[in-house]
Amino acid sequence: MSGPDAGGSGLVAGGPEPYGDGTRVVRAGLPEPEPGQPFLPGPVLASIFALDPDTGPVPGRDSYGRPDSPTRRLLEAAIGELEGGECLTFATGMAAISTLLFTVLRPGDTVVLPSDGYYLTRAFAQQELAPRGVTIRLAPTAGPYPSFAGVRLVLLESPSNPGLEVCDIAQVAAAAHEHGTLVAVDNTTATPLGQTPLALGADVVVASGTKALTGHSDLLLGYVAARDPQLVERMRSWRTGTGGIPGNVDAWLAHRSLATLDLRLARQSANAAAVAALLAGHPAVRSVRWPGLPTDPSTVVAARQMRRLPGVVTFELAGRAAVAEFFRASRLVTAATSFGGLHTTGDRRAQWGDDVPEGLVRLSCGIETTADLVADIARALDAAVRVPES
Repeated sequence: MSGPDAGGSGLVAGGPEPYGDGTRVVRAGLPEPEPGQPFLPGPVLASIFALDPDTGPVPGRDSYGRPDSPTRRLLEAAIGELEGGECLTFATGMAAISTLLFTVLRPGDTVVLPSDGYYLTRAFAQQELAPRGVTIRLAPTAGPYPSFAGVRLVLLESPSNPGLEVCDIAQVAAAAHEHGTLVAVDNTTATPLGQTPLALGADVVVASGTKALTGHSDLLLGYVAARDPQLVERMRSWRTGTGGIPGNVDAWLAHRSLATLDLRLARQSANAAAVAALLAGHPAVRSVRWPGLPTDPSTVVAARQMRRLPGVVTFELAGRAAVAEFFRASRLVTAATSFGGLHTTGDRRAQWGDDVPEGLVRLSCGIETTADLVADIARALDAAVRVPES
């Protein structure tokens, strides 16, 4: 696993040279430089395109904004380069996940979902898939996993949200493929600079681009990526039919934001390392999870398969009142949901119906100066420790 400031190597489309992560994200998906033109063309704000009066719509030529968008295609090329597959973008992460589930699964199929992953994925499956005859099985991210015999799809989420458990993607993929089971990995927390599931044997990557990938807390986005052209085309057809596309301005903003991903992740990961060490030794904290802590149960697997660690740390205080006091006492941690943004935020996950302790906080480290953030969180924890248990 590379250090927080060490850019891994990869390939930039159009050249054989191995480049570091900083170079890759700056160049990903950009057209060839052209004198007088910007590096990243501005968003094409069009819902319709002119048609040839004789031939009408022509394959390969833009005709209507739902299936066609030059701006969206540039973003998809960029994310596809980073993930190592063909990418389709969506209006939100849940639009991407639901497309995957509805495209792959049919009545009578069985799907394995993470029991400790994003709670809305489980809720959506129970509400929409189970009544349609899909059998849903749950398994913890760190295992053990059931037999994959007769399973159509297993969806992994590693590191999991909010518990930050890590699974051995390559091992699970190999076991699943023995039974013809498709493997999808939710790569939201890690991002493609943290790990590349397709290279580890997964068939599909799905993620929310709302979070660390774009990192400015100003847009909603989701995507899938895969190497099987038939599967990609089926998901594209579903997207065209259901219309869950991102807007052109959001797509342009997302592509612009990708250029700083390497820098943002480096600071966020460094901040998470310092904050996790503080949390691990503070009397107000009942438990802390971050895959980079030497004592964390996931550290061995994370070190083997992840190129960098996320800026998210999960910890537990005495209860709801202690969390509220922590937020009141902090000047740099804002109570807000989502994660991966420039500003440090914290989210008491139980308030959303997540099946976690009342005092569990998912802390998303921003890019503030590390010493400032650690000092601020230490003061807030000192205030929280004085709150009676709730």
